[in-house]
Amino acid sequence: MRIIGGIAAGRILQVPKGLGVRPTPDLVKQAIFNSLGARILEARVLDLFSGSGALGLESLSRGASQVLSIEKSAKHARWIQGNIRECRIPGGRHQMKIQDVFSALKHLIEKETRFDLILADPPFGDKNINKRSESLSQRLLDLEDFPQLMEKGGLFLLGHTRRDTLSIPTSWHGLKTMRHGDSVFEFLEPVGTPASIAKTC
Repeated sequence: MRIIGGIAAGRILQVPKGLGVRPTPDLVKQAIFNSLGARILEARVLDLFSGSGALGLESLSRGASQVLSIEKSAKHARWIQGNIRECRIPGGRHQMKIQDVFSALKHLIEKETRFDLILADPPFGDKNINKRSESLSQRLLDLEDFPQLMEKGGLFLLGHTRRDTLSIPTSWHGLKTMRHGDSVFEFLEPVGTPASIAKTC
């Protein structure tokens, strides 16, 4: 796994083995960031379920002003921080919270923190034919106050597996669905904000 574009392009990321990490594949990352284009420049990014840190690192390499990574596992967090140093990302642009994602989100909402881009590629959920999804991706969508974290015109990219059919609440507007193998990414914006991503997707 490597950085695809930007100032750290080509650098290999170290990923811990046997610790339940499922890195976002390079081809999927490339498709995501090609769709984002210049939107990533100077963006304030929240990277949820960071795992290997691949999405957050790619954002920093391509010009995001700040990335906040949320990762529950201290072991995973140490690997992410090591990759940040290895990629020689300028200091001060990355922050790490070692915390449960939903606890961290509650705190960020209470502080009225805002982001231009939120990335989440949680562990895949189970197949859910004829029943509502109970996956981590669905839990994020169902979090009532979650859209409050978005800046005006902000974008939420949510990963899930094909077998996990999500129910999109009325608080979110779907702009695009990107599929690659078993991976699916939903491009979403809070209802009532401009659909500017449509020009670049």
